[in-house]
Amino acid sequence: MMLASTKLSQLFAARHDSPKQPKHPYDATLVLIALALLSIGVVIVTSASMPVADRLHGNPFYFAIRHGIYIVGAILAAIVVLQLPMQFWRVTNPYLLFAAIGLLAAVLLVGRTVNGSTRWLAIGPITIQAAEPAKLFFFAYLAGYLVRRYEEVTENLKGFIKPLGVFFVLALLLLLQPDLGTVVVMFATTIGLLFLAGARLWQFFALVFVGLMAVVALIVFEEYRLKRVTSFLDPWADPFGAGYQLTQSLMAYGRGNWFGQGLGNSLQKLEFLPEAHTDFVMAILAEELGFVGVLAVLGLILWMVIKALHIGNHALERGRAFDGFLAYSIGIWFSFQTAVNIGASAGVLPTKGLTLPLVSYGGSSLIIMAAAVAILLRIDFELRVDGVQALDRGEKRKSKAAVKPAKGSEQATVASGVKSKQKDTKVDIAKVDNAKVENAKPEDEGKAGIKAILARVAEEADND
Repeated sequence: MMLASTKLSQLFAARHDSPKQPKHPYDATLVLIALALLSIGVVIVTSASMPVADRLHGNPFYFAIRHGIYIVGAILAAIVVLQLPMQFWRVTNPYLLFAAIGLLAAVLLVGRTVNGSTRWLAIGPITIQAAEPAKLFFFAYLAGYLVRRYEEVTENLKGFIKPLGVFFVLALLLLLQPDLGTVVVMFATTIGLLFLAGARLWQFFALVFVGLMAVVALIVFEEYRLKRVTSFLDPWADPFGAGYQLTQSLMAYGRGNWFGQGLGNSLQKLEFLPEAHTDFVMAILAEELGFVGVLAVLGLILWMVIKALHIGNHALERGRAFDGFLAYSIGIWFSFQTAVNIGASAGVLPTKGLTLPLVSYGGSSLIIMAAAVAILLRIDFELRVDGVQALDRGEKRKSKAAVKPAKGSEQATVASGVKSKQKDTKVDIAKVDNAKVENAKPEDEGKAGIKAILARVAEEADND
């Protein structure tokens, strides 16, 4: 009975005295944040697109239905990506880079032109914006490069410049579309990742300086970009020309006030504000839900970014450098693209055609962003599984060590009794030997030995 209770207490201690195991094999909070952003996107895109959808297609829910289909596709893509182990991304990231270059080159050859920009590949009824998968594939390659060439990146200039050469090739292909916004986001993410990887400060500042000078040159030598910058600096100088879109967006923000005009009550979406359901969806959200609504969306995205950085930090602590760098890049990517989108619609930054992550209308953006969230979930899942497996191995070792003496309890008891008797007998024999030395009479020696043995047997009988 005592052995059984001891075994139960040992098993209880092995299970409950160890570090607390996670309740879920995935980060449920990250899933809820992503679903919340998708839900907000459905509501705002539906509200913002109804007037233009009714005029263009005779169906006010045309864009809402398409957005719903995109969300279903994004969720399915996320489920598929979630099944891929991180080993897949570690092995295939160089090939993914070639795929990104191939997609961007194909856009220039056979792409579809919309509003003066050639950014889309049409494959039957499916239209793909090649820049979206190119961003994810480049970040995966960059994370792999930092793992393979970590010492070169942190110790000499050659290793630091190599990934910038790859970025230059992608940037050139993107600028030929043209798509400066994606180039800026990729550049900012590259800088942030190199900085977090431990690049030297002088290299970091030199890269920032060169990048800023390149962006300024690209703006100055392109007339339409220069007009965007001048209209951004003073949109009211030409409110019905170059500054029209920004002035209408600022009116939407102004009408929103603290709590907004109410869902569906926006005036700027009545075709006063162009691209209200894509690049300027945040302006409509601000008008209908006010400052509180904008703050809620920003809070959700910030929470997701913090989660991504936390997962990356945890992966680096566990020796998973590739996973950590990829999680870092996704967090920087989400944060900077959000800043550019909202900054452009609020007049803080020049206008750029970038979507709001998981909120704006756009199939390619939704699918790739959902895949990026799935990668974060997969990294976190593998970290949790590794922790549980290590914990289980430790528990098994502890339980084996604790249960070993109890195995064959009756035999163990008999064996321990025999061993103790043998030890006691040896002690008694030693006492007898001492008595032999001290006393010369053989009769006394025999009596003393017999008495000692009988006394020990009686003592054991009393204990039993």
